[in-house]
Amino acid sequence: MEVKKHLFITGTSTVSWKDAIVKTIQEASNTIDYLTGITILEQKAKIDGNKIIKYYATMDLTFNVDNNRGWFLWSLLIQIKNTKSM
Repeated sequence: MEVKKHLFITGTSTVSWKDAIVKTIQEASNTIDYLTGITILEQKAKIDGNKIIKYYATMDLTFNVDNNRGWFLWSLLIQIKNTKSM
């Protein structure tokens, strides 16, 4: 069974909305495995005078949950418990 998880995250850039999105995906992929999709939920900007000085992009990142990772931790806990009871 495939299980997907969603993470709502906001990225920023002083260059563009595209830059905010690309940098956010790159940063998220450093710590999240199995990224599979993205939905851009909102784009905002901070203005100073008549110039955009910061771009904000809020996203819904989708990734697959690794069922084997949970099983590994569970089996490790059982091994530790069995070792202590000996």
